Amino acid sequence: MDIPLIAVVNGPNLNLLGKRDPELYGRTSWGEIREELREKAAEIGVELEFFQSNHEGAIVDYLQGLRGRAAGLMINPGALTHYGYSLRDALADLDLPIVEVHISNIFAREEWRSRSVISHVARGVIIGLGTRGYLLALQWLAMEIGRG
Repeated sequence: MDIPLIAVVNGPNLNLLGKRDPELYGRTSWGEIREELREKAAEIGVELEFFQSNHEGAIVDYLQGLRGRAAGLMINPGALTHYGYSLRDALADLDLPIVEVHISNIFAREEWRSRSVISHVARGVIIGLGTRGYLLALQWLAMEIGRG
């Protein structure tokens, strides 16, 4: 039996987690988050593939490459949440359950951050629960694809 693949995608500046504005995003590094997700994925019986880029086009290219390979996707689009229309269109073209994840509460921040062009194509959105949002997204996706 094949092990289902769940893709984990992070947008701009999220490679700096643990260093970037720790009062807002926490002190946990992206490497630590990945390791925690890998451990949970092994328990659940899914494979994870991680991708991060500061460039919208690179993320779009990656998403297009998921066709026929991935069973689910979690994405933290970072600032692309608010204006990433090509990212939104690439996500809409995927036939996958998608969870949008935000570490901070985007509705409690600047006015321009309270709008997501991504949410309409995601099955669910996890906002403001810190880095635990990634684990919650993984658990939901696993259940959605019959592994939870």
